[in-house]
Amino acid sequence: MRHTERKGVILAKVDKQLLALRNNPKNVRFSTIRSLLLRYKFTESSPRGGSSHYTYSRGIYRITIPKGTPVNEIYIKKAIAIIDRLEEESI
Repeated sequence: MRHTERKGVILAKVDKQLLALRNNPKNVRFSTIRSLLLRYKFTESSPRGGSSHYTYSRGIYRITIPKGTPVNEIYIKKAIAIIDRLEEESI
């Protein structure tokens, strides 16, 4: 995994991706948010019956995101909020 040093803190690729989404939650590709959630160990449930919505869950947290590009900003903000809660719990 590549690292970048910023303000004396080493940021992993995942952290850089999360930081980029925080700074600009608009025009995010489905594949970007999908890879981020999977790296945070969310499980993915594929749509059934013609739906285009994918559900990601980890413990008590669940988020459903429609597969389309770009993903609506509200879904990105919800995903970031869930990731923040997970990080707070791990401290």
